[in-house]
Amino acid sequence: MAEGTNTVRLVERLKIKIGEGKNIPPRNHASTPRDIYCTLTLDQEEIFRTLTVYQCLNPFFGEEFQFDVPRNFRFISIYVFDRDRQTNKQDKVLGKVAIRREHLASYNNNKDHWFPIKAVDADSEVQGKANISIKFEPVCIRCKNTSYTIPNKKLVVKVLECLDLTLKNGACDPFVVVTVTYTNNKQIAKRTKVRKKTTNPKFEEEFSFSTCEDSDSNAEVCELLVSIWHDTPGMSDNVFLGEVKIQLKGHQQSVPHQDAWYFLQPRSTRNRPTLMNSTPPGTRLSSDNSLGSLRLQVQYTEDRVFPAYVYQQLKDLLLQSADKQLITVSPLRLLGDVINKVEIAQPLVRIFLHYKKVVPVIKSLAAVEISGVTDSTTIFRGNTLVSKMMDEAMKLIGLQYLQKTLQPTLELIFSEKKPCEIDPTRVKDPNAIQTNLANLKFYIQRIFNDITQSAVHCPALMCQVFYNLKECAMTYFPKNSEVRYSVVSGFIFLRFFAPAILGPRLFDLTNEPIDSQTNRTLTLISKTIQSLGNLVSSRSTQPVCKEEYMDCLYKEFCTESHRDAMKKFLEIISANTSSSQTKVNDKPVTLKEGLMIKRAQGRKRFGLKNFKRRYFKLTTYSLSYSKSRGREALCEIPLANILAVERLAETSFKMKNMFQIVQPERALYVQAANCVEEKEWVDLLTTICQTNGNRLMKYHPSAFINGEWMCCKSPVELAQGCANVSQQDSNNYHLTLDPERDLQRIHSLFMAHSDKLDAYVKGQPVLEQVLEELRAVVVNIELKHRSYKKTLDRNTKYGSLASPIGDDNYLLASRMNLDRQMLRGRPTDSSGS
Repeated sequence: MAEGTNTVRLVERLKIKIGEGKNIPPRNHASTPRDIYCTLTLDQEEIFRTLTVYQCLNPFFGEEFQFDVPRNFRFISIYVFDRDRQTNKQDKVLGKVAIRREHLASYNNNKDHWFPIKAVDADSEVQGKANISIKFEPVCIRCKNTSYTIPNKKLVVKVLECLDLTLKNGACDPFVVVTVTYTNNKQIAKRTKVRKKTTNPKFEEEFSFSTCEDSDSNAEVCELLVSIWHDTPGMSDNVFLGEVKIQLKGHQQSVPHQDAWYFLQPRSTRNRPTLMNSTPPGTRLSSDNSLGSLRLQVQYTEDRVFPAYVYQQLKDLLLQSADKQLITVSPLRLLGDVINKVEIAQPLVRIFLHYKKVVPVIKSLAAVEISGVTDSTTIFRGNTLVSKMMDEAMKLIGLQYLQKTLQPTLELIFSEKKPCEIDPTRVKDPNAIQTNLANLKFYIQRIFNDITQSAVHCPALMCQVFYNLKECAMTYFPKNSEVRYSVVSGFIFLRFFAPAILGPRLFDLTNEPIDSQTNRTLTLISKTIQSLGNLVSSRSTQPVCKEEYMDCLYKEFCTESHRDAMKKFLEIISANTSSSQTKVNDKPVTLKEGLMIKRAQGRKRFGLKNFKRRYFKLTTYSLSYSKSRGREALCEIPLANILAVERLAETSFKMKNMFQIVQPERALYVQAANCVEEKEWVDLLTTICQTNGNRLMKYHPSAFINGEWMCCKSPVELAQGCANVSQQDSNNYHLTLDPERDLQRIHSLFMAHSDKLDAYVKGQPVLEQVLEELRAVVVNIELKHRSYKKTLDRNTKYGSLASPIGDDNYLLASRMNLDRQMLRGRPTDSSGS
């Protein structure tokens, strides 16, 4: 039986690494370098921004961004900007790289790709959809100089609405021009009224055109052009937003046309405005291709997630791996040996974590790996399945612990911005090295104290895993007294604390840009923490320095007192955790913070002065906002007072990315910077507040303005809501576990690596049997996908909002076809046809 389309959810994730740019054209033909940064956008909505690389034409960024895609989009774009430091003018866009949604999956090979940077103009920025109704109605027309009438038809065009139009300099005041072209090249144009300040305008305007130019002419209507423009009063030309071109010549007039949705398209080359003045090569308006190139690594995943019962057999088969005495012949180990370990480790850990099996699974895998090692110093030093699963488990389980431990000192480093460079080749003034060294020692000692004094806050589940690793290593290396420390230190210091210090944005320790000087400070601290992690397994208290300038730093910290503090810390976090070691936090832990725009609470009328930019901070106890970071809170809302957190209808204030925080007496209306930020705030607030005993069951999707709710028109401000609140499952670890999604990811990875799995088990009867069991389960899920796709194709009307006319639509693409070689001859094949 086919799945109902409303029970299947689409989950997309995008990871992009912006590497470097090459051959960016200089300013003004004078070889003047630029100050370059990039923005990552969904269509034209900015999601992330890189740091600025100053005075350079071959900038290196090396920044990675990953996020769940919260909405439909046509292009993912990376814009290249030149920052204006001299005047208050807007930064200059040099060009962009745009990748169609349908093409993203073709780059999923973990390789870097060079993309040419293209010029940006009105036609390259087209986005959005238009809803247009077309019909031919009978009409009688009078012949010239006679009283006779003859039957004819008229063309009736109704422009209903548009969605997701492009913003131009932060504004969008759209209107539509409807142009009919006849076979004799005559054109008649009519236009709608302007709709102010909206990217989703509703027009509902109808226009009539004769299908013939006049009664004595053979000229017939042949083409309909619907173009959308941004109104710019006082300027020479309006700004083009997109167009829809529909051919109507001949027999199409006899076909009844109904209203349909169309993707907006750029103008054809011959219809674009001609540049009268010559422009320098490499500038925004030049037609050459000398804007340079950008190196990117793109990873895009798209999964259609079914209800839990569809994955029951796959879940059972994977969970049995934890109970098998020979985990080397389990489905878990088979998948880990063939599929990229980074890709497979994340969904596996999340599945086992959800079903409380992660501790025995890691224990079994660790025992196999340690048993094959002859040198204790090489335990877990390779990129094996168990090491990657440990990395993912620590990040999931220990994220709040990491934030509580490192965030205070990292925030001090970010705010003070003291120089800490001690490499003589990098310092202009040699006399500054001693001052820099003192700054660096202070930060390292403070972070070292933060870590070694945090043992009592280490999550109990992490402690249990560390205990198992320690016991296993001691079993196989009973004569090595240091292995009890090195096996734990290798994870907690080298793969947890040190990477978090080096890349704090990847571990949610900050969302602020980090300048190059601070990045260098973090690099030196991270290197020292790694050396301290190795200290407990080194026979000498003075490790060999790879860099001579680091010698004085190591002598300061590689001492017996530091060694003893490290051992004490490692002993505590790897103690037996049969009894819980967790303690009640006496200080709130910051979960998320950042700038947003809020509407003043309690205001009855609409006004721009009611909206203020504030710095919001969400902790484990409350949500607060202040005028800026570090300032005293202007308002603090206890989490127990939050009754619901929901998105706000755009029609309320004609502002995108708004959500509401409902309190007992009123709602707080907030606007996030973009759709990804909005989703993260709403999801996080909803999850941590959903256990509130007074949580609402219904809410108002729109705002209370001018004495009434805009959604249900009720004049009572405290009236019960008119829509059901969103439901969200609760998870204990980082609030992000979604077992069905992760099981679907396992299924997708199996399908993508089916041939490699066949080649790997060939000639190994035991593994061949394991693969057959796994394949039978995966094929059943794949048959569900095929059945669902058929239902979706059958129910999806071309021209509907879900499948607009004009682009290759992913709903209609053959993305879920079964691999015929895989299904051929399988017992399950006959059951799913």
